[in-house]
Amino acid sequence: MPSWHPSTMPAAAPLFPRRSFGASPVFAARAALCLGVLASAAAVAQEPPPRPAVYVQWGEARADRQGWILGATLPWQGWSQALGSGALRGHWDLYLGQWSARLPAQRLHSNVLGVGAALQWRAQQGSAPWFVEAGTGLNYAQPRFMDMSTRLNFASHLALGFEHGAQREHEWQLRLQHSSNGGVKKPNPGQNFLQLRYARHF
Repeated sequence: MPSWHPSTMPAAAPLFPRRSFGASPVFAARAALCLGVLASAAAVAQEPPPRPAVYVQWGEARADRQGWILGATLPWQGWSQALGSGALRGHWDLYLGQWSARLPAQRLHSNVLGVGAALQWRAQQGSAPWFVEAGTGLNYAQPRFMDMSTRLNFASHLALGFEHGAQREHEWQLRLQHSSNGGVKKPNPGQNFLQLRYARHF
């Protein structure tokens, strides 16, 4: 009879395969340092009314996957909701940009168009320069990005930000955004971007 030993059995596939998440530690450290330095120079100013803004945004999903975005936010005029010691306000977010990935023989580019809605909470009855933000929406990538199975995907985010300047016209955000199709079609790996945003209010 042939001999049998456990080492001759084929290795079982892992129950939970490893997945890469988020951006490179170097990018995360630089973004956090940028926010910290700018926050130390934030001016104390009277709370301005909600205003439109245009912004530029850079992010990394992994060391080999980046994205840049140009966009605009439009505040929900006349809407505010007290919450705890602060207040909630909302805005629409419209953007376009490009995701890119480095492949062995080339670089993949996908054009991205998106729309979303977000809520910001500020302490001090809504007058604090610091805020936290959460939002969701949709984006469309052409062509499909990497191993994502759909062009149309959901995009949700969490962010920490602040405003500074004489009229608080400058805004910075450190954001974590997840884009995926919500399980509508497989495979659904999703993309997790760590992003840094600068916005100018008018």
